[in-house]
Formats: sequence, structure tokens, C-alpha cells
Amino acid sequence: MATQTDQAPAERPAKPGRPAKKDRTTPALFVRQVTGELRKVIWPTRHEMATYTTVAMVFIVVMVGLVTGLDALLGKIVLAVFG
Repeated sequence: MATQTDQAPAERPAKPGRPAKKDRTTPALFVRQVTGELRKVIWPTRHEMATYTTVAMVFIVVMVGLVTGLDALLGKIVLAVFG
């Protein structure tokens, strides 16, 4: 059985000879880090983006058709049973 305390967990002291870690970064450093990460991204080409968009739209249309068909079928069943 675990015991509960109202105290915050104790933080570890910094190692000797090293400064304590900062909790936050400056906005300028954040922007530099974001920019650096975005440079690592492999961006899709125009052709790849068109392909991905087409596949997504076809999938959405198929799923809408499936849900609409099931809704109509179940609606008819409910009307036949309770109608």
C-alpha cells in the first residue's frame, strides 16, 4: 500500500562542478531549434502531395458511403421492427 504525502518530490541537487539545468529556454533559442528541426524534414514533392491528397479524399468518400449505407439500412430495420 502506497502512502501519500502533501510534500512535493525532492529535486536532485546539481552535480558538483556543473551548473543546474534551466527549466525554460529563451524564445530565440526555441525559434532556432524549431528552424533546425524543420530543415531536417523531408518535404513531399508536389506529385507526392497530390497523391496523398487523392488517397485521403477517396478514403473519406468510401467511408462516408459506408456509414450512410449502414445508417439507411439500420434505419429501415428499426422502422420495420418498431414502425
